[in-house]
Amino acid sequence: MSEVIKIRRGLDIKLKGKADKIFIKAPRSKTYSVKPVDFQSLTPKIVAKPCVEVKVGSTLFYDKYHPEIKYVSPVSGIVQKIVRGDRRRIIAIVVEDDGKDTAETFKKGDPTKMSREEIVENLLESGLWPMIKKRPYGVVASPTDKPKGIFISGFDSSPLAPDYDYIMKDTEKEFQAGIDALARLTEGKIHLGLDASYPAAKSYEIAKNVERHYFKGPHPVGNVGIQIHKLSPMNKGEIAWTIKPLDVVTIGRLFMTGKYDPSTIVSLCGSEVVKPVYYKLIRGAEVETIVRDNLKQENVRMISGNVLTGRKISMEGHIGYSDTQVTVIPEGDYYEMFGWITPGLKKFSMSRSFLSWLMPNKEYKLDTNLHGGERAYVFTHEYNKVLPMDIHAVALIKSILVEDIDKMEQLGIYEVIEEDLALCEFVCTSKTPVQKILRDGLTMLRKELE
Repeated sequence: MSEVIKIRRGLDIKLKGKADKIFIKAPRSKTYSVKPVDFQSLTPKIVAKPCVEVKVGSTLFYDKYHPEIKYVSPVSGIVQKIVRGDRRRIIAIVVEDDGKDTAETFKKGDPTKMSREEIVENLLESGLWPMIKKRPYGVVASPTDKPKGIFISGFDSSPLAPDYDYIMKDTEKEFQAGIDALARLTEGKIHLGLDASYPAAKSYEIAKNVERHYFKGPHPVGNVGIQIHKLSPMNKGEIAWTIKPLDVVTIGRLFMTGKYDPSTIVSLCGSEVVKPVYYKLIRGAEVETIVRDNLKQENVRMISGNVLTGRKISMEGHIGYSDTQVTVIPEGDYYEMFGWITPGLKKFSMSRSFLSWLMPNKEYKLDTNLHGGERAYVFTHEYNKVLPMDIHAVALIKSILVEDIDKMEQLGIYEVIEEDLALCEFVCTSKTPVQKILRDGLTMLRKELE
């Protein structure tokens, strides 16, 4: 094992309801969806209209400003509807599944014997290119970019995160094929971040064309942005690409079979789940198929993703494109009288405000209650305790609020996206929407410079 990079600043939020290591094949959904809102700064142009037949891998829409980047159907069937929001913004394209899995065919072959142009074209045509994100900004990568490296975090440290070493079992060939394809896209290295606390999955250990790095510490140690900061900090003008391990597997299957395999693995977790387990299903499935008759109560918050960065979904909603967990916790729609003077044995706190600090390994049943409203935004050292970066997050957020681009650059905005500052929002006594402000700043910066 190479040198272990230890991270001391951060915070592990121990919640009840971690998924048991049991695989269940989820029943087929009636409908599946692809949601443009799952991709930052995407302006979709619809190709498949309602009532049109599509196959697995058929184009549903493309990026208005990058028409070569396509977004495809995960199942075969008929386009049921296009869901729109305010100002006719496209929220989702819903496909009614016919259960036949009739698929489009794409190029099949050994990526090591293909040119960069052939690999890029295959990823674009198959709709798998959106799996590759770029830093800065956290948006879908541009095929014309030349990244300094590709970074993969082989583990997730967020609350109730799925065990990647478990879900990556028996994917050695597919993972290697995906790595071989990605290696042709950069002149730099492919960096694979691993958890030093546990033995790595076989897919990670035997993979070639990767440089392994080992990390240890509290969340957000598993965030790829933190790992990039420790290995090769982002400077103005530099570009790095990131991708999730399961997406690497999907890319590998494309080159091995010539078809888009939309299957994925999602952990259903949270204190309000009766039997939290892992489900094998198709991307964009209805959440109802895995939570039906599996909830302890009705008044719950269902989140596609983790509790810090995930998106709220209803029982009729669909799981996010790249999400590997669905978290269910109690809804916090109540008022608490004099909650701040109670002993707080059942409350989680980063400080020693409650007696619960005497039980560091205790698991908590937390809800969505904010326990107060938004307050004056002042300089504190709270953020510094949970952000393992050489960035003054409060000053960065304030520079975004006043739209000072020069200050934003000086304070390190190129290093971060929402997930990197999610803990800052969690511990913020001012109840400031840190992640939303950061995204507004990234969007403003991108419009100004690109």
